[in-house]
Amino acid sequence: MINIKSFGSGSAGNAYLIDDGISQILIECGIKLELVKQKMMFDFRRVAGMCISHEHGDHSKEIKKVLATTSIELFASKGTLKALNVPNHRATVLEIGKSVQIGSWSVTSFDVNHDAAEPTGFLFKNKLGEQLLFVTDTYYVKYKFKGITHMMIEANYSMEIIREKAAALEIEPFLKNRILTSHFEFDNSKEFIKVNASDQLQEVWLLHLSDSNSDEELFKREVQELTGVPVFIA
Repeated sequence: MINIKSFGSGSAGNAYLIDDGISQILIECGIKLELVKQKMMFDFRRVAGMCISHEHGDHSKEIKKVLATTSIELFASKGTLKALNVPNHRATVLEIGKSVQIGSWSVTSFDVNHDAAEPTGFLFKNKLGEQLLFVTDTYYVKYKFKGITHMMIEANYSMEIIREKAAALEIEPFLKNRILTSHFEFDNSKEFIKVNASDQLQEVWLLHLSDSNSDEELFKREVQELTGVPVFIA
């Protein structure tokens, strides 16, 4: 059974842990490593690797500390690793569409749309046949997935809130444009969840909610009504 932990999610920093009872994988390292260590009781024995979706600081700023103080191997796209300047001997390139084994997990990356070198989402499969879909920092995903049991999906902002702020001149045009072309709007998140939900779906985690442009209670309620499964806000 998959267990998911969130150490932080949002523009201030992102870091998550997935655990199938055999191996653990850290996803992103944008939260202070010392905090992650404390939350994990300083026990990294079952951590098989760390997957990074892209090079932006809120997802990667603790990379140097990870390399300096742990033996954890990093996994990311070639473009992401190059942008982060990670030594080859400490990293494995995740080629789009090709699976690699990380501990007890089979991990496949896929391309997403974001203003980064080579951003990716991840599909994690364990030996029990469970499948976890991870998508963050994108405004569109062209793929459809089958048999998903767990979802970790970005729900960054509400278009209604953005429009209200733009009308009141409370948001700069350049910031509005960047948000619209780099992050999942809530209606798009819901549509993606609906298209990829299966009869096996067990839970949904909503990631990277904007502090000022989202509505946590509304997002959670509507996704629960849509899927009929527990929904958690990371």
